Amino acid sequence: MSLGQSLAPHLPYLRRYSRALAGDQGTGDAYVRSALEAIIAAPEEFPEDVDAKLGLYRTFQAIWQSTHDVQENGSEADGDEIADQRLSKIPSLSRQALLLTSMEGFSNTDTAYLMDMSENDVAMHIDNAIAEIDNQIRARVLIIEDEPIIAMDIETIVRDLGHDVTGIAVTRDEAVEQAKADKPGLILADIQLADDSSGIDAVSDILAGYDVPVIFITAFPERLLTGERPEPAFLITKPFHRNTVRAAISQALFFHEAE
Repeated sequence: MSLGQSLAPHLPYLRRYSRALAGDQGTGDAYVRSALEAIIAAPEEFPEDVDAKLGLYRTFQAIWQSTHDVQENGSEADGDEIADQRLSKIPSLSRQALLLTSMEGFSNTDTAYLMDMSENDVAMHIDNAIAEIDNQIRARVLIIEDEPIIAMDIETIVRDLGHDVTGIAVTRDEAVEQAKADKPGLILADIQLADDSSGIDAVSDILAGYDVPVIFITAFPERLLTGERPEPAFLITKPFHRNTVRAAISQALFFHEAE
């Protein structure tokens, strides 16, 4: 199997991580392209002592840490003012450690390898990120989910994190009506809804009226990261864990200016 074939299954997930870390689709994908270009330019330097996924993320991490972290710690001319303020409160390494473990599912050992630090340092960064997130942002959340048990689970997690839930919608029309009646500050949306309507369509209808950050929930994130349509910056993969939801919510709100 060629190197390209080995890396291909992992690219949608790297794009998800990069977008969550960067805060938007365009910037996130640009970092992924840079990582792929580095691999193509010097395939002999690609790590051979680890599996393809670890090697891919390791290459990405090296590029991110050598460019983006310099900007964050210095002067970032293109950064959004709100994001810059929040970046100053949550160290970049802490956000990386939380996303790698909570969203991408890497162990602390693998994350230590990816970030070139000790496991103790990884654990410290994760604790720091969680503490900052818990103290930082609160939002009113609309949940669009047609499976009652999953909806209740999400609601419990959201409330336990200190956020309010404006409502739970199970269809496209319901979601639009609830959003109009009680404007949320964040939307968590499943893809397939109860009446065979689409959570993507529901979100599109809502976003036509006003701007609000959105996190999509799906068992198949690669289906939303094909490059063939407007794609979300933030994805939660089913089945999900509490810290996955925490990390996704914090990143979605992190870069969004409240109205």
